[in-house]
Parts: sequence; C-alpha cells; structure tokens
Amino acid sequence: MLHYGRLLYVLWLAWWLYWVISAFGAKTTRRRESSASRLSHVLPLLVGVTLIAWPHLHLGHWMSWQFLPPGPARFGSALVLVAAGLAFTVWARVHLGTNWSGSVSLKEGHELVRSGPYAYVRHPIYTGLVVALLGTAVACGELRALVGLAVVAAAFVRKLRIEERFMRESFPEQYARYSFEVPALIPFARPRRSAPR
Repeated sequence: MLHYGRLLYVLWLAWWLYWVISAFGAKTTRRRESSASRLSHVLPLLVGVTLIAWPHLHLGHWMSWQFLPPGPARFGSALVLVAAGLAFTVWARVHLGTNWSGSVSLKEGHELVRSGPYAYVRHPIYTGLVVALLGTAVACGELRALVGLAVVAAAFVRKLRIEERFMRESFPEQYARYSFEVPALIPFARPRRSAPR
C-alpha cells in the first residue's frame, strides 16, 4: 500500500511544481482580488486539504472510521481519480496560456475562453481539483477525508461565486450566454453545438 501513497505524492508534487513554474508566464494583472476575499476561501481550503491528505491525523474514533476497506481496488481507483483530475487541470491551464490568473483578476489581453476544456465546463480547473481531491480522500479511506472534501467543496463554491460575478461584470453578454450553454463544474459528455471547439 505504501507505493500507492508514494505515487499519489509524486503526482501532486509534479502538479504543484508545474503550477508554480507556469504562473511566471502570466500576463500583467489589471485588477486583483482583495486579501480578505482570498483568505475567506483559502483558509477553509487549507483545513479541508489537511483533513483529506495529512497522514496519521487523529481526531477521535469516529473521524478515523474507515468508509472504504483498504486494498488494491481502493488505491487503484484513487490513483486513477487523482491522475485524471490533475490532468484535466493541466489541460485547462495549458489551454489558457498566458491569460491564466491565480486569483479573481483580469489579465492584460484576457478574453473569455470557450474552447478546449472550457467548451465542456466553465471551471475545469476546479472540476479537476475536486476529482483529484476525491481520489486522495478515497486513498485515505477515513471519514475525516469526506469531511475535508465537503469543506473544500464549500470553499470552491464560495470562490466560484466571486469569479462568476466578476466574469459577468467583465463579459456581460458573452458570459450570460456561455453560462446558459455550459455547466459550471460537471462537464458535458460533448460540447454543445454553439460552444467553440
């Protein structure tokens, strides 16, 4: 079982390194999210991730209850979910190129992207992270991981509401049509006909 944990660690570490390095190529920010707004979703996110991923975290008997039995099926499923989720975020990040923003901000030359993964779902980076964190929770197998996943989901929903409001202000007509045609987090099996590929 230890090698599964190491593989997950390597996947997350490689993803994090890619994310940090790719952020250096982003365009100049014209408007940035406030520190208070950022903390309001970053702190719950850190709490949730700690509950999901911190090894040997003891929070009482009921939080340590195993909701899935250990074994190759559990860890294999976890590995597939983490790999698929992280790959989806990387696809979205590569597709955005230099228009990517690490916060709710508008970059110089930023335009509404509706192709690639954005033809299937409006927030593919969050979609991929939720799937990858679900895989990490499955690998943990304890109730605390499910609680952590719920905390992360709540933090993402708060962040998405801020981003949605900002995008509607920045691209009023385009984003209204886009949000009507493409879901926020659960991808379509294929893009809608009106969504650019």
